[in-house]
Amino acid sequence: MIRYTVRRLLYGMLILLGVNLLTFVLFFAVNTPDDMARLSIGGQRVSQTAIDRWKVQRGYDKPLFVNTQASGAAQWTDTIFYTRSVPLLRMDFGFSDDGRDISHEIATRMGPSLALALPTFALGLFVCIAFALLLVFFKGTRLDFAGVVICVVLLSISGLFYIIAGQWLFAKVLRWVPYSGFVDGWNSIRFLILPVLIGIISGLGAQARFYRTLFLEEASKDYVRTARAKGLAERVVLFRHVLRNAMLPILTGTVSAIPLLFMGSLISESFFGIPGLGSYTIDAINAQDFSIVRAMVFLGSALYIVGLILADLSYTLVDPRVRFE
Repeated sequence: MIRYTVRRLLYGMLILLGVNLLTFVLFFAVNTPDDMARLSIGGQRVSQTAIDRWKVQRGYDKPLFVNTQASGAAQWTDTIFYTRSVPLLRMDFGFSDDGRDISHEIATRMGPSLALALPTFALGLFVCIAFALLLVFFKGTRLDFAGVVICVVLLSISGLFYIIAGQWLFAKVLRWVPYSGFVDGWNSIRFLILPVLIGIISGLGAQARFYRTLFLEEASKDYVRTARAKGLAERVVLFRHVLRNAMLPILTGTVSAIPLLFMGSLISESFFGIPGLGSYTIDAINAQDFSIVRAMVFLGSALYIVGLILADLSYTLVDPRVRFE
């Protein structure tokens, strides 16, 4: 187990190195430092003097990979790649183009993101599994058919519709919850009720349908028929046998998604005015602040790799037959 974990971590470091290099190349292939300066200052008629001043202030006046004018190690260290991308490998996100500490911003905005993502994730997982088990319990009945139709309808509707319709109905018409906003402490609950509810409903169709198919596949196996032949109640068969043995594929999606909860939701945070990492990324894209965008892409890749490793390790807790050599 330890050897497997260390090997996966080493693979993950190589992947992060590749992601870092690829992201840097893509960003500067699309926008050169001159383009970034022109976008930041505003307009195409900016003088070259103003562009050069902007580049010097933010360290973009150096070569990208190799500084031929320097000597020794400075040929590689006195470059944009070394000063901007290499520190990401030690989780040093540096400063944004407007001079703000990105690490401080991430630490500050992580709380609001988790306040939205954790209840949405936990309650959504519980509701989807419970709804899928209910449909399996009433398999072949009108309730099962109606539930499948509801799932298909829910997954066919865009997530933006749920947000706009929810804000219009619950915030504007009924006035049960605020339209948008966020405050610290327990008072934030009234701002999170609507986005959490919308997050659960928008993901119910696809996840519940997937879990229903998964449970039906398990319910058709021999060990389930044997349990029923012994006279076990249907609810005992579903919870003790079907659900337990279907946890492996469920863990693949759930455990690997846990680290990504720190990244927040791009759409929900932006529409509901929650100052989390999702809205932070959207604002950086709109402001053409590539330092923030590169940092968020790298952080998301690192969290995704950690999630995959945790998913692999969690298999041994559910299925004792799984062993890693």
